Amino acid sequence: MSSKPTYVTQPFLPPLAEFVPYLEQIWDSKQLTNGGPFHERLERALADYLGVPHVALFANGTLALMTALQALEITGEVITTPYSFVATTHALMWNGIKPVFVDIDPATYNLDPEQIEAAITPQTTAILPVHCYGYPCDIERIETIARRHGLKVIYDAAHTFGATRSGRSLATAGDVSMLSFHATKIFNTFEGGALVCHDPALKERIGFLKNFGFSDEVTVLAAGINGKMNEVQAAFGLLQLGYVKDNIQRSAAIARRYHEALGSVGGIRHLPQPAGSQGNHAYFPILVGRDYPLSRDSLYELLRAHNIHPRRYFYPLISSMPMYAHLPSADPARLPRATEIASQVLCLPIYPALSGDVVERIIDIISHPSKYQ
Repeated sequence: MSSKPTYVTQPFLPPLAEFVPYLEQIWDSKQLTNGGPFHERLERALADYLGVPHVALFANGTLALMTALQALEITGEVITTPYSFVATTHALMWNGIKPVFVDIDPATYNLDPEQIEAAITPQTTAILPVHCYGYPCDIERIETIARRHGLKVIYDAAHTFGATRSGRSLATAGDVSMLSFHATKIFNTFEGGALVCHDPALKERIGFLKNFGFSDEVTVLAAGINGKMNEVQAAFGLLQLGYVKDNIQRSAAIARRYHEALGSVGGIRHLPQPAGSQGNHAYFPILVGRDYPLSRDSLYELLRAHNIHPRRYFYPLISSMPMYAHLPSADPARLPRATEIASQVLCLPIYPALSGDVVERIIDIISHPSKYQ
């Protein structure tokens, strides 16, 4: 057994010496926050990199998502997925919005458009899908449904930095898309996040809302929040951006090896990359089926016993948590696909610096569990 634990991810940190000149500039300027020069540079650089019109930086992705709901004046009910990280639905609850859960497509783990349409009521004002693991939602069908019913679409695109479909960033979808730059993401700013939007007036409103509602020194236009990204985060993001392409390629090589080696293991399934899309390989989920020698949780414990720490993303379902379980839409009988996938999913370690030897050890444990019990 390795003495050093292998976690499901590890943040990429560029050479410290490369970051020092950025810090020196911040020390010289004495400007630490409130839209400083690094903040402005990173917004422009990200818009260019992603090919999107407007980027608004935030201290973290959750604040960004909460602000998006405020900026679009979302109320009533919002249709969303039970299969995500809890922040997706918490952002609704913090805005006094009722989440309505619908089931997922077992081929993509994303919201099933057929289920979306059936859940719309007169109180529905928006749809909040998630591009789970960076795999694209059915963007066109969701847009068609939203237009037919006069709904806004806010994408939780936390997993999608660098992921594309038909050559375009997934962050271009919807009225607004939220990106996360948390330490676990393929592009990180320690903590951080952003909103992508298409309308300059909406970008301006988002800017007011993330700075307490101020439009100038004495004018407050709305009940805003403090969601601003600081200069240290922004400077780090500028440095990180130069490494993203290489990091995605390194993770892609690990994903290819997992696909190649685990594709023939009975009882193990994994998601193929949808045609026309390019993932960022920040996650590698497998499903542990009933015909595998161990249950999902037994395999999870076996790997941990050998100092390998996968994660059961996303288990349990958001809809099963006590603050949501009372909702009619949270009934597991209404969410059979999400319930089944959540009981089988296991995300394997994947990150740019993960060594080939550790990857082969993970593969061997999964392929021959009896050797390691």
